[in-house]
Amino acid sequence: MSFDPMAAAVDWLDAYRAGDIDTVLEMYADGAVIQCGCGGLKTSSGREGLRAYWLDRFAHYPASGLDNLLPSGDTVLVSYLARGVVVSANLTFDALGKIACHVCGPQN
Repeated sequence: MSFDPMAAAVDWLDAYRAGDIDTVLEMYADGAVIQCGCGGLKTSSGREGLRAYWLDRFAHYPASGLDNLLPSGDTVLVSYLARGVVVSANLTFDALGKIACHVCGPQN
């Protein structure tokens, strides 16, 4: 892997916190899938599906502070605060440094 997954995960959270839809969407690979357990299980894919998912996240679950980052190969677990709740997101990156799979939900 020729990129730094930890740096990419921090960039992802920074773009999320800023509400920067274009930067967030650019970070996802074609064919990426988001499985979100926040407020009920949702699966999103395709550019329009990801855009709709992120517009909802920005409106209803804005991210604030970083809680933790844990790398594991091509996956980084990002724990962050959203509306006072710690949310954990597993971001799995492809060989080009794009997010291929994003699985998240409230931390128990």
